Amino acid sequence: MVEPTQEEPGWTKPREGGEPAAYVGLDAFSVPMQGAGAGPAEHRMLYTALVYTPDKKHHRYLVDFELDVLAEELRSQARACGLKDVGQLVAITDGGNGLEEALQRHLSDNVATVLDWYHAAEHLCDFAAVRFGADEGSRSRWAEEAKGILYERGGEALLSHLRSGELPTRASPEVVEELRKLIGYFENNRHRTDYPAYRAKGWDIGSGPTEAGCKIIGERLKGSGMRWVEDGAATVGALRALYVSGPKVWDGFWSQPHTLAA
Repeated sequence: MVEPTQEEPGWTKPREGGEPAAYVGLDAFSVPMQGAGAGPAEHRMLYTALVYTPDKKHHRYLVDFELDVLAEELRSQARACGLKDVGQLVAITDGGNGLEEALQRHLSDNVATVLDWYHAAEHLCDFAAVRFGADEGSRSRWAEEAKGILYERGGEALLSHLRSGELPTRASPEVVEELRKLIGYFENNRHRTDYPAYRAKGWDIGSGPTEAGCKIIGERLKGSGMRWVEDGAATVGALRALYVSGPKVWDGFWSQPHTLAA
């Protein structure tokens, strides 16, 4: 782990109220890859992890193509920052396949997790668009009511609302299927949608810092005409992650001893 050029006591200072010791995030973005003969290849997902203090003054970004490798690095990074009790961390992620499970494997199987509010709300808006089509008024009213229930009363109340809602007699198979998938999504994430409780503790409920990191790191790897071999993308992505972790970390990396490549 890179030592910053100046101490950062904010990682371990006492927290107020129900604030966690730190938040962690995990997400991914696609990287354009180069295949044999300098031709294009299928994009690959580069995973991005983040640990940051509740006041957003200190943060560390990490990247890797392998999810489990990155989650293990995230644990090591948290410890390097002085965060030795992973039970005091709160993880905020979207519903991406395998993200929560990776954090549970490498941080703690009972780490507190929050489903990113904006992704949850987006699912409700997407269903409303299918359910009501061009009827913008009905679409907006349904989505706002559903989001209000989720925000004020949590995922359990929303599930009851979704199950009790009546569809038109002639609802299309697409609408019926989309409702089934929406209910399944919130059933699978019901354990991390208690937004009233999270807000009462003063917790964040959005993964904005993680998504911002994906965007900034991704911009470096997805310029016009860029394609990468894996080692190149991993190296440049790691350097970009150090850069967006702040000047004290960036300068700390360049001031530490380095071994020249053979």
